[in-house]
Amino acid sequence: MAQIVGDLLDLGIEPKSRQEKLDRFADGNNHQGIVIEVEMPGELSESDLKDALLTLVRNALFLVLDNVQDPHNFGACLRTADATGVHGVIITKDNATGITPTVCKVASGAAETVPVYQVTNLSRTLRWFKEQGIWVMGAAGEATQTAYQTDFTVPLALVVGAEGKGLRRLTKEQCDVLVKLPMMGPGRKPYLSVATGVLLYETVRQRLLAV
Repeated sequence: MAQIVGDLLDLGIEPKSRQEKLDRFADGNNHQGIVIEVEMPGELSESDLKDALLTLVRNALFLVLDNVQDPHNFGACLRTADATGVHGVIITKDNATGITPTVCKVASGAAETVPVYQVTNLSRTLRWFKEQGIWVMGAAGEATQTAYQTDFTVPLALVVGAEGKGLRRLTKEQCDVLVKLPMMGPGRKPYLSVATGVLLYETVRQRLLAV
């Protein structure tokens, strides 16, 4: 911060006007004393997804977000996806958040490292996954088996629904199996991004043990 102030003073810009200028550049967002203009990473297409799967040499692991609209949840899911080695995140084109500045900030770099594929028809994409030998596993509170009773070592597309809404009916119908997290207390369900993290790390745990 001191260096920034010094540089601006050398340019004849007083600290007060510096603050006003940063506020203007940040468009009212919290800039914490610095503003950088960067090119946003873009979403990839369905054809890109098919090309990626054809060249995949490791046991497939994809995260599918069904109409997730909260950019904070999306960003947190991307960060966990990066940490757990997810090969790609699939999002829906309509009624869902894409890659935004908020998503990038929460993801802390994962939006630039994890491929994000935007699809028009999620049910069609899930059917295609199954045709390629990938199991489609949905997270749903009404499931009869828990994640700890389920085999995550298979080629997998893990499907998580929107906060408060869960999986849509057509999405759920495409799932080979539904799983849930055990709920030990009387409180509400965990946040979408937290549940996603638990499921992804259970996948990592099982796959490491299977090696």
